Amino acid sequence: MSRILHIETSTSACSVAISEEGQNIFTKEQLEGPSNASVLLGLFVDEALSFADSHAMPIDAVAVSCGPGSYTGLRIGVSMAKGICYGRNIPLIGIPTLKIQCVPVLLYHDELPDDALLCPMIDARRMEVYAAVYDRSLQTVRDTGADLVDESSYQDYLSHHPVYFFGDGAHKCKEKLAHLPNAHFIDDIRPLASMMSPLAEKALAEQAFEDVAYFEPFYLKAFVATRPKSVLPIH
Repeated sequence: MSRILHIETSTSACSVAISEEGQNIFTKEQLEGPSNASVLLGLFVDEALSFADSHAMPIDAVAVSCGPGSYTGLRIGVSMAKGICYGRNIPLIGIPTLKIQCVPVLLYHDELPDDALLCPMIDARRMEVYAAVYDRSLQTVRDTGADLVDESSYQDYLSHHPVYFFGDGAHKCKEKLAHLPNAHFIDDIRPLASMMSPLAEKALAEQAFEDVAYFEPFYLKAFVATRPKSVLPIH
């Protein structure tokens, strides 16, 4: 029976969860920020591990959101995850933050057509966002990149597919693209530890683990903003 501790600190929210066979059995969240992740995360993790230990539930792995996201938040989350993995001699799983945002969309929005594309976004300065494009099976259509949003953004995708934009950067696209028939927007989507278990369970089954000593998250500063381009659109 697999049990995974999940840590998500890539944005202003701070959240921790424990899943057992894909079902959350413990969650702790601070959603309204800015939150002091350096303080809250330690408290949340202590509560989570105390819960697991008091119920004789050994943790099999730690899954951590690996960006893109806040430099400080990611550094704190990954450092905590590494420490637990070292201390308990368990593997580390890195989950892309943008994929975490896709999970509630796939779980709770049944109206998505089969050819829909998902475009999760994280807000950056001015008209910049950090985004990726996935199909409904979470196969990568376009890798994570920094985009300058304007009226021509994502046109290669919007010309052939319904595209669903969400995350705290999607409001910038909404200002520019809402008039297009294939552009759809989903509100109130954020990366949370409680949404990580489907991705983490898959990684655990495939033993897709990170090297605890050398693993680093994807910091926002690693990207250079460009106008969003695409690979050849899928049909």
